Amino acid sequence: MNPETPLRIGNFSGFYGDRSDALREMLTGGDLDVLTGDYLAELTMLILGRDRLKDPSAGYARTFLRQLEDCLGLAHARGVRIVANAGGLNPAGLADAVRRLAEQLGLPVRVAHVEGDDLTARHPGALAAHAYLGGFGIAECLRAGADIVVTGRVTDAALVTGPAAARFGWAPTDHDQLAGAVVAGHVLECGTQATGGNYAFFNEEGRDVRRPGFPLAEIHADGSSVITKHPGTGGFVDTGTVTAQLLYETAGARYAGPDVTARLDTVRLTQEGPDRVRVDGVRGEAPPPTLKVGVNRLGGFRNEVVFVLTGLDIEAKAALVRAQMEPVLGKVAEARWTLVRTDRPDAGTEEEASALLRLVVRDPRQEAVGRALSGAAVELALASYPGFHVLAPPGKGAPYGVFEAAYVPQDAVTHTAVLPDGRRVPVAPPADSRPLTAVPEPGLPTLLPPGPVRRAPLGLVAGARSGDKGGDANVGVWVRSEDAWRWLAHELTVERFRELIPESRDLPVTRHVLPNLRALNFVVEGLLGAGVASQHRFDPQAKALGEWLRARHLDIPEVLL
Repeated sequence: MNPETPLRIGNFSGFYGDRSDALREMLTGGDLDVLTGDYLAELTMLILGRDRLKDPSAGYARTFLRQLEDCLGLAHARGVRIVANAGGLNPAGLADAVRRLAEQLGLPVRVAHVEGDDLTARHPGALAAHAYLGGFGIAECLRAGADIVVTGRVTDAALVTGPAAARFGWAPTDHDQLAGAVVAGHVLECGTQATGGNYAFFNEEGRDVRRPGFPLAEIHADGSSVITKHPGTGGFVDTGTVTAQLLYETAGARYAGPDVTARLDTVRLTQEGPDRVRVDGVRGEAPPPTLKVGVNRLGGFRNEVVFVLTGLDIEAKAALVRAQMEPVLGKVAEARWTLVRTDRPDAGTEEEASALLRLVVRDPRQEAVGRALSGAAVELALASYPGFHVLAPPGKGAPYGVFEAAYVPQDAVTHTAVLPDGRRVPVAPPADSRPLTAVPEPGLPTLLPPGPVRRAPLGLVAGARSGDKGGDANVGVWVRSEDAWRWLAHELTVERFRELIPESRDLPVTRHVLPNLRALNFVVEGLLGAGVASQHRFDPQAKALGEWLRARHLDIPEVLL
C-alpha cells in the first residue's frame, strides 16, 4: 500500500451496550481499513468481574460475539480488520469463541489476542485489577496477519495507536506520530460523541442528531488525521464536536498513556470541509515510567428508597419521615438523605406538585440494608405524612463496587501478543520514559474591554462536556470565538467555578488552560466518592455536571450574547 495513503479507521462501539447495528452500518457505509470497538469502562470491569464469579469462562462482552455473528462474513469480504477490547477480563476466552464462530460460519478468519493486563492476583481482595496496556501488542497481532484482534484492558486510544503503528511502521520512539494517533483515538473512542451525540449545541438550526453516525479517522504517516463520518449518516462533525470529545475525561496539557504522553496543548483543529476536521500539530513525549492499574473491589451493599412528598409542608413532611426512619438507620454504616425540590406552587398536575426525598444506605452486611430497611419504610404506609407513597419498594440490597487507581512499573507487566498461529510474543516496555509533571501555566489572552453585561446562563456562550475518572470529575468548558475566549479565560476561575458548583467548594479543584482549543478543563477531586460503582451522588459519573454548569447564571458581556 502506498505510504501516502491514509489509514481509514472507524469506531462501531463506545461502550458495552452501544448500538448493536453500528458494526454493519460502518461496514456498509464506505471504505475502511480497520474498525475498532470500545467496550470497557471502570464500571464495565466490575460488571464483568461479577460475571466471572458466577462463571469462570465468562468475563468478556458477549454482545461483541452477537455482532460478529451477523457481520463477520461482511468484514471478511471487505477486508476490514476488527480490533476490540471486548475481551475484558478474559481475552483468551473471547478469542476462542470468535474462532469457533468463524468455523461455524465457514470463514478462514485469523484471530489473535492481547493479554498480560490481569494483575488481580497481586491485589488480594480485588474483584478485578487490570493494567492499562498500550497499542504495540495489537500492532504485533496485525503484523502477523490477524483479521480480528481482541484485547483485555488496553487504553481506549490503543485501539487506534496499535493499527496505526502496524500500518506505518512506527517505533516506540516515534512520539509525535504516536501522540497524533492517541488524539485521534481519544476522539473516536466514545463513538457518536464525536458526531453530535451528547453535544452542548445540539439544538442549533440545521443539526439532526436523532441518530448520529459513528466516526472515523483518516490517519496519515506523520500522525495527523482527519475526523469524519460516512456520507449520509446522521449527526455532524465540526471543530466543536471534536473539541468536546478531546476534553472528555482528560485533565491538563499532558495526556499520559503507556505508549506516549500526548500534549493536548499542541493540538490544532481546522474545519477542512463539511463533516471533516483536520487534527495536526500534536507533539508527543516519552510515556511515564509506570502503568495505571484499575482496581475494582466490592465495597459492601447498598439500598435506596425514594419517598414522594406532595403539596404543602414539604420540609415538615421530610422531617417527619426522617425521624421515623432514624431508629433503623442507626444500625447501618452510612445513610444519606437528599431532598429534591421538584415541586411547584399551585401545580397543574400532581407530579409537578411533588418533591422527592431520597434515602441511600450502605453497609458491609447485606441484611443491614435489606429487609430491615425495606420493612421500616413499608410499615410507614399508613402512619406517616399525608399522601405517603414511594417510587418503588426498596429491594433486598445490592452489592456496590469501589474503584481505585494503582501504579506499577512498566516492566512489571507481561504484555503479550498471542498471534493467530498460537505463538506468544512478548511486547517490551518503552526504552525511555519521562515522569509526568504539570506544564507551566500558559499566558492568558488580553482581557475583553469593559462594556454592558447581562445576567444570563453560561451555556449561551460556552459549551461543556463532563465525565469521571475514578472518584474525580472533570468538566471541560470551551467557547467558539476569540472574544468569548478573552472573557472566559479570565472569568471562569477556580473561585468562580466553586461558586457555580457548590458541591466543589470543599474539594480540591484544579483548572487547566488549553488556549489552542479555547478551553478550560476543571478537575474536581473526590466529587464521585469511590467511583461510579459506589453510586455516591445523583449523577454518579458526572455526565451532566457540565450541563449544570452551563445552566448557572453570571454576568456576561452583551457583545457575546
